[in-house]
Amino acid sequence: MDVSGSDQTYDFIVTGAGSAGCAVAGRLSEDGRFRVLLLEAGPRDTYPWIHVPLGYHKTFTNPRINWMFDSEPEVELNNRVMYQPRGKVLGGTSSINGMVYMRGNAADYDEWRQRGCEGWDYDSVLPYFKRAEDQERGANQFHGVGGPLKVSDHRWKPALAQAMHDAAVQAGIPANPDFNGATQEGVGYYQTTIGKARRWSSAKAYLSGARQRRNLTIATEAHATRVLIENGRAVGVEYRTRGGLQSARAAREVIVSGGVYGSPQLLLLSGLGPGAHLQQHGITVVRDMPGVGSHLHDHFNTYVAYRCTRPETMNDLANSWMRQVVAAAQYAMGRTGPLSSMGLFVGALVRSDRRLERPDLQINMFAWAIKDRSRHGVVPQPFSAFGLSPVHLRPDGRGTVRLKSPDPLAAPEIRFNFLKSSYDYEALIQGMRICREIASQAALKPYIVEEVLPGPQVTGEAELKADIRARGVSNLHPVGTCRMGRETDSVVDSQLRVHGIAGLRVADASIMPVIVAGNTNAPSIMIGEKCADMVRQAAAA
Repeated sequence: MDVSGSDQTYDFIVTGAGSAGCAVAGRLSEDGRFRVLLLEAGPRDTYPWIHVPLGYHKTFTNPRINWMFDSEPEVELNNRVMYQPRGKVLGGTSSINGMVYMRGNAADYDEWRQRGCEGWDYDSVLPYFKRAEDQERGANQFHGVGGPLKVSDHRWKPALAQAMHDAAVQAGIPANPDFNGATQEGVGYYQTTIGKARRWSSAKAYLSGARQRRNLTIATEAHATRVLIENGRAVGVEYRTRGGLQSARAAREVIVSGGVYGSPQLLLLSGLGPGAHLQQHGITVVRDMPGVGSHLHDHFNTYVAYRCTRPETMNDLANSWMRQVVAAAQYAMGRTGPLSSMGLFVGALVRSDRRLERPDLQINMFAWAIKDRSRHGVVPQPFSAFGLSPVHLRPDGRGTVRLKSPDPLAAPEIRFNFLKSSYDYEALIQGMRICREIASQAALKPYIVEEVLPGPQVTGEAELKADIRARGVSNLHPVGTCRMGRETDSVVDSQLRVHGIAGLRVADASIMPVIVAGNTNAPSIMIGEKCADMVRQAAAA
């Protein structure tokens, strides 16, 4: 539906149609009681490559559907800039991500509760994961069926994937058939947010069946520029469209779901944030909140790459037009073959130190190996190759999101402060050694010609540290910039209500007080589900 004029009034306005925002809007509108406006800065999700699982490399640097942010130069990374692709389209980053379905460790959520976030322990959030889920394997105590989000096993996988799995087991990592079940530690096949060999984004899950609801208005290419606050209460949103500046009123609440970069940016533009920073940009301080845009953190990873003896990797597909034709035919005729997958089949959750209580490393085992990954695109190695990538799940480094300009259309300033502790380095160095241990096993021996990155000569701690500084990258799971809690620098309470401002909540990965051990799409959707439930309960009170 179209939105025009300046006298539009809704019960709820949701800014941002990403992983959480689609869930919030979809759930709030489903019983017809409330009028809901969902604002999305990007277009509808009609770009064909969004929906083909392996097509996400086509979305990685597409400015039409991707914000294509960059960080500031990172001191510990030889002043390199970290490229940050984020979805600017219905579905947000769930429309351009790698589609791994991973909830994190149960103890992560119990830690949130221990930090004062009541109602966010694992037993409390599990029902929302299950409510969202339509699990291909069926229902059990950990999984649900009938929910809007399709969760499935791989339709197609190369023999290399099984060899990777078997090699990890041979290296002493126990097999785990379900990372989202009774335990997280071990090696297994990832499940994906793919249904019928098509990407199942949050937009596909929560909006496909809701578009015709008379009480739900979905406005695309509508960029929220400011939350309207009167007498300490959020009363509406100002937003920019092709037709100019518009505004809409919220009779009940505004829910900000702009993501880890967009949500703090919108709050800052609305006068909520560190007072001195706002004044520097000529923005009237509505409430001095030092936590807005603070506590940014992300997983960090590097990789070990191997030249493969067999032309069975995604590099072979990328480097051969003939293979691409065959793959396209497989997908078109039977929804199978490489295009039905996302090239990441197997992973392992392990501890860098056996004294740790839970995993702090995720070993992703890719059926490809790259030369470069930047805003200019993903460049594969020109030969058959695959990679093992250690991801540090519990980083110490904390950064910020700030305004570069009071212009709402300007990109925010992003600083991660990666690798700020010895532990950040030690965990990754151990992760690289675990990768090499996996690669040395009998199951992978028939597939390996040689290690090409960082190279077998790079073995010492100082050399590995230098390599991490030179090649390591953000794992694209940023969180924490509107964190939940009771601390003086937290932004929202355990009901996701912004401290000191009535009628305003934040619902996305920015509210995470501490990052979860795993991919962040499924937890973001859970946050949206739980937020919608809390909003409905408040409306009924």
